[in-house]
Amino acid sequence: MKKCLPFLFLITSLILSSCATTDSSQNHQQNLNESERLALTAEDYERAERMLSWNLSDKVTRNQVSPQWINEHTFWYRVSTERGNEYMLVNAEAREHDHAFDHERLAATLSEMNGNDQDPWGLPLQNFSFSDDLNTITFTSRGSLVECSVETYTCEESGAAPYTLANSVTSPDGKLAVFIRDYNLWVKDLETAEETQLTTEGEEHYGFAINNQGWNRSDTPIVKWSPDSKKISTFRLDERGVEMMTLWRTVEGRPEADIWPYALPGDEVVPMLERVVIDVEEKTKTWLDIEPAHQRTSNCCGLTRGQDWADNEWSEDSSRLAFVSTSRDYKEVTLYVADPESGEVREVYHERDEIFFESNLTSRGVPNWRVLEDSNEFIWFTRKDNWGHLYLHDLETGEEKNRITSGDWNVVDILRVDQENRKIWFTGVGKEDGIDPYYEFLYTVDFDGNNLTKLTPEPLNHDVHLSPDASFIVSTHSDFVTPQKSVLRDASGEILMELEEADISALLETGWQKPVPFSAKARDGETDIYGVMLLPSNFDQNQSYPIINNIYPGPQVGSVGARSFSHSRRGQAQALAELGFIVVQIDGFGTPMRSRDFHTYYYGDMSDNGLPDNIAAMEQLAEEYDFIDIDRAGMFGHSGGGFATASAMFQYPEFFKVGVSSAGNHDNRGYTYYWGEKFQGLLEDTEEGDTYTNQANHLQAENLEGHLLISYGTMDTNVHPAMTLLVVDELIRHNKDFELVVMPNRGHGYANEPYHLRKTWDFFVRHLMGAEPPTEYRIGR
Repeated sequence: MKKCLPFLFLITSLILSSCATTDSSQNHQQNLNESERLALTAEDYERAERMLSWNLSDKVTRNQVSPQWINEHTFWYRVSTERGNEYMLVNAEAREHDHAFDHERLAATLSEMNGNDQDPWGLPLQNFSFSDDLNTITFTSRGSLVECSVETYTCEESGAAPYTLANSVTSPDGKLAVFIRDYNLWVKDLETAEETQLTTEGEEHYGFAINNQGWNRSDTPIVKWSPDSKKISTFRLDERGVEMMTLWRTVEGRPEADIWPYALPGDEVVPMLERVVIDVEEKTKTWLDIEPAHQRTSNCCGLTRGQDWADNEWSEDSSRLAFVSTSRDYKEVTLYVADPESGEVREVYHERDEIFFESNLTSRGVPNWRVLEDSNEFIWFTRKDNWGHLYLHDLETGEEKNRITSGDWNVVDILRVDQENRKIWFTGVGKEDGIDPYYEFLYTVDFDGNNLTKLTPEPLNHDVHLSPDASFIVSTHSDFVTPQKSVLRDASGEILMELEEADISALLETGWQKPVPFSAKARDGETDIYGVMLLPSNFDQNQSYPIINNIYPGPQVGSVGARSFSHSRRGQAQALAELGFIVVQIDGFGTPMRSRDFHTYYYGDMSDNGLPDNIAAMEQLAEEYDFIDIDRAGMFGHSGGGFATASAMFQYPEFFKVGVSSAGNHDNRGYTYYWGEKFQGLLEDTEEGDTYTNQANHLQAENLEGHLLISYGTMDTNVHPAMTLLVVDELIRHNKDFELVVMPNRGHGYANEPYHLRKTWDFFVRHLMGAEPPTEYRIGR
């Protein structure tokens, strides 16, 4: 029998004189009068509120170094410290590391210029840069461009701040910005402010560079500038005939409609891309000689990476364009090369994956293919042997020349390719034995697969930056419990000097508890899966705690997220734990960064959500730790996590007693076709209905037995509220008790709003802990 002592951190009106089993404790609580129930106070909620991410963000300092390279061996960076923000300058070659300038002298000069007191550790230096000789710094302040000598600390305004244009993409030379006006592309000269129209045929639902992906819309065009800033690779988006999605914005009087094209799985008419190259100087268009392409990228998610159209690559001399086209079902990818002058297109290589293809295993990672113009070759990433690896191919024939990497591990990101020395720098996961397989390391390897070398040896997760010529490396290593340390390395990985070490003393003073990483066996009893466990600051191993699973099932990411040190986890899980819960995050089957088999485990049945793996891990944790009360298990999640939470409550009612499901894509027939058609497959009719019937939450809603809170935003353009209302309608039809929170005029990202957080806390406190929350506690932000 597990120990079951009263919570020391709760104020109670009832003192239990003996221990009982978990079940009898729950039954006893249910029989108590409202006045006799355990009660949490405002002070308990205040303690939890202190653990919210925005209240902890200033409690960790010196934890990030993002080098801004001035030349091959010199860089500056800005670091948060106990005083504020400090600018540092590093000469890697000379091993010199010091303040970039005298902050107090510069503050004094700016105070005199601006007529106010300037904080030396809060300098308003936007668009900061150094001159090549390092004697002058330039930045914008109060709408002006300011130049200051770091020798004399004299400053002068040298003109107006550089013009910036909202919803535009700037050319590589920084002189031009391309933007959309009335469905056509225009370009603005950022020096003269002159505007030039580049296209004229654009019209509604048939415009140039339009960024409408249904689930995601933006006024910024989707383009890829050529390196010489003279040409643009883009497309004309044909949405004519695509069916519309509608939302209603709540206002006084009549609501306002938002209507836009949004393709769903199985739609006959979907958006198509007509590829075109625009010569900005000549104001001419060259249509590429190829059939319209589907609105796809060779890895998840969306068409852009940063400001660039993904799966497009110009040669260094801007004379050739390479691109990858992906089929609607994500099974087929084809590499092409095109002549931007004539529009001629040549197919180079084609590959088919019977489930779905991935060119990068991270969400919104840059596709891992590179064309090597100098040697007429290309580097290709594929999981055709179950793991994500690099291969070298002939650019003329497409034939594979050799494998570059191999083994039961994955390449993550290609960081640099040296064509002259035939060498690649990349990050990888899973290669090192005996540690978390999600830790990233930096490696180099030759084109022929020889000389694979690890450059970041510490058994931790690494974030890396290379100098322009890769002669120096700035890396930051950490894990869940080890704060960041940033170092400068030479090309071989040897540490030359320490740059920063994170200070978490202020964080620890709050009572914050470090996460507890763990591994467990998946549903098959063999495969290792990994997660973290979060504890309250006043944790007592002799007490009994309910356990809550904070889930995001992917398949494009997992629940745990980055393995780096962080003061907060997804879903404000640390704050929820602080109320007296054990909160876990687990990466089960169906999440990325492991083998192809692991990642695609439940392809065709998204309602699986890795739930059996999560249950298995939670049960194993309860067997190991007596303080976990597995009979009081709950789950919460947002978006895909909301889908998984409702599914858990319907599929496993005997295990999950309480759930909070927000903004869930509860039936992917009503979600964007890019998502369902990749991870569920194409929608096809079957005797049971169709191939999406098995994943629809509303068709399982009658199984609800526990306590469920559902929420949605009425202006969620990503996950339409209709999917939630299908579930609500079925719960009503089956006479089920549940709670519903509607967030008027909110989009998809409302989960961290104070009201929604408080309702989540209240729900778990009342129904999983068996206590009463304080009345209408107000969370500040």
